[in-house]
Amino acid sequence: MSTQPHMTAPMQQHMRLEYPMSLDTFDTYAEAQRAVDYLADKEFPVQDVMIVGTDLKQIERVRGRLTSGKVVLGGLLSGIWIGVFVGLVFTMFEGGDGLVTRMLSTVVIGALFGAVWAYLGYRSTGGQRDFTSVSQVVASRYEVFTEHKHVQAARELLNELDPMRAAQERVRRAQEKSRAEYQRQEQGDTGPTV
Repeated sequence: MSTQPHMTAPMQQHMRLEYPMSLDTFDTYAEAQRAVDYLADKEFPVQDVMIVGTDLKQIERVRGRLTSGKVVLGGLLSGIWIGVFVGLVFTMFEGGDGLVTRMLSTVVIGALFGAVWAYLGYRSTGGQRDFTSVSQVVASRYEVFTEHKHVQAARELLNELDPMRAAQERVRRAQEKSRAEYQRQEQGDTGPTV
């Protein structure tokens, strides 16, 4: 596993296992989390376990059409919040007469500034993104790893959690072993003859 350049040394240390071995691969994070939770319930040393998401992809869900009116309204609302904050700061340090007037003026100025700023930003894009959306990065698979010294105990516990899955995994491993043995034999038989 490579480390990110912005991660501090202590953080990098927490994101590593000494000799990680795969316990199982799951299609969803909830399944991987369930497996680790089961290990924790059985008092397994889960501090030596890691869930790794692989085959990352970004999903973007389009929520609706973006119009000038929606942009201005959003800018107006965020400007109001900024105006309220600035007004509160002013009232904390200045006090005195005109408190309500000062608060209202910062809210109005903030609202106008937010609306104009949002509208100018929207117009500067030239209509290249006229929709709103939410996005999320998700993994296609989630693999659970543990330290090599705990792998056998962890596998036995996970077999208890889902016996059918454990049986299917044993069949899959046996098929892979058989396939590898068959390929080895095929390569040995196709050697040159004299």
